[in-house]
Amino acid sequence: MVEKVFISSSNTATFVCPNCENTTTVDVSKYAQIDKQVKVNIRCRCGHAFVATLEKRRKYRKKTNLPGTYSHQTSDGNIDKGLMTVEDISSTGLKLRLNVKRTFQAGDRLEVEFNLDDKRRTPIKKVVIVKNAHANYVGVSFRPNDPDDPALGFYLLN
Repeated sequence: MVEKVFISSSNTATFVCPNCENTTTVDVSKYAQIDKQVKVNIRCRCGHAFVATLEKRRKYRKKTNLPGTYSHQTSDGNIDKGLMTVEDISSTGLKLRLNVKRTFQAGDRLEVEFNLDDKRRTPIKKVVIVKNAHANYVGVSFRPNDPDDPALGFYLLN
């Protein structure tokens, strides 16, 4: 099994041996600027060897497949609505796959609605800000002054 390890803001990564749970923090600055996934081979002082993937994202992203809807007020005042799927969730934003290609600009605001796949099917309704868009995929962030949603926080932990 490949371990996922996050790169800290100081360009270090802490590896935990799956055999003995010994931790080692290493300077990984030489890998921080590489644009593709980086796998490193680690050998613990207990002798166990394992593979780890360096994750450059600051926040954990949970893979999902949650259907929902979005709406966007266009510059001419019309409301564009459509279907979407939430592909992943982090504490700071979402990755959306739209059912049809749309052209959004960074800074556009969307209202998204979907239900988590937890026991309660918790409804989520948020205004989000477009960060990037490519074909049918849109990366959005939660508004900076939007309070943390306890339901999302709990969902990310499970």
